[in-house]
Amino acid sequence: MSMQYRPLGNSGLMVSSLTLGTVPFGGSHGFEKAASVDVKGARRLLDIAFEAGVNLVDTADLYSHGQAEEITAKALGDKRQDIILATKGRSPLGDDPNASGASRYHLIRAVEASLKRLGTDHIDLYQIHNWDGVTPVEETLEALHHLVTSGKVRYWGTSNYTGWQMMKTLGKAELHGLTKPISQQIYYTPESREAEYELMPLALDQNLGSLIWGPLGEGFLTGKVRRGQPTPPDTRQGNGWPEPYVHDMERAYDIIETLIAIGEAHDCSPARVCLAWLKDRPGVTSLIVGARSEAHLHDNLAAAELTLSEAEQRQLEQLTRPAPLYPYWHRVVAGMDRLDPAEKPFLDGYAETIKHRSDDRAADV
Repeated sequence: MSMQYRPLGNSGLMVSSLTLGTVPFGGSHGFEKAASVDVKGARRLLDIAFEAGVNLVDTADLYSHGQAEEITAKALGDKRQDIILATKGRSPLGDDPNASGASRYHLIRAVEASLKRLGTDHIDLYQIHNWDGVTPVEETLEALHHLVTSGKVRYWGTSNYTGWQMMKTLGKAELHGLTKPISQQIYYTPESREAEYELMPLALDQNLGSLIWGPLGEGFLTGKVRRGQPTPPDTRQGNGWPEPYVHDMERAYDIIETLIAIGEAHDCSPARVCLAWLKDRPGVTSLIVGARSEAHLHDNLAAAELTLSEAEQRQLEQLTRPAPLYPYWHRVVAGMDRLDPAEKPFLDGYAETIKHRSDDRAADV
């Protein structure tokens, strides 16, 4: 397959444009509806991914409360040193109020527990799974700096931060001479492009890697969810899984039908079309794909070699384009010069939308 390799921020690491996610590994502690893969199945999925050129595996202590990490370790075996291994911590893993958050106390304990479950002496990329609004960011940075200098963690990143939280983290790290994050793991799909308001321009400006979780909307954009049709109960979206939050179901149905139509033109699945479009969006480093079956994983990985026509890319971009929010619409309407290169790829779309709205309004007068 034609797997691409891209720099992960300013680390010097080159990672595959598709990453294997491990949410499907295990199936306990609230993950019963999303996970069912055992060690044997995980080993087969890992082999398929590696054969396709994937060199990054992403897991978390939250996934089935450590079970996914344990299965990942057993399935990897002696291949551990051949790949980049990423995990995450910060999430509550029990009733103890200190078994959560991004304090030095919790993060060091969480890393040591993940190392044990993963059967390794170091984590290549350790990610803070969500913002901690209680712990001072300096405390988190000092803990991570210690973990990096001790050799237990090679690099670190964030997940699910807002733009201001990420910039605060970067600024405080630079101010105090502490190790900076190299990446962010965020949710981004054709149906949900909010990351383009702040997070993707931030990544371009600060040279951060962007790892995309749930690029298929956690199964929402695979073609199993259709307008006027029941969703199969053996799918994540059909069995009561609570994510993702969808702002406008009618718009979402239109997007799904368009993915299906483009897929039919290429004789492939709508899931493959979705991934092929998303992987080459500005600022995207790698899409994290997770599958419970070999067939679905093969199909996802085939997105690496699918090229959509310019017309198809533009059709999806126009259909899924997010609304121009302030201050973005103001910059366009006011005709501002000196646009930031990190924002321009996204402002161009807003300019087209605003022009069409203005033309429509003028016609109504």
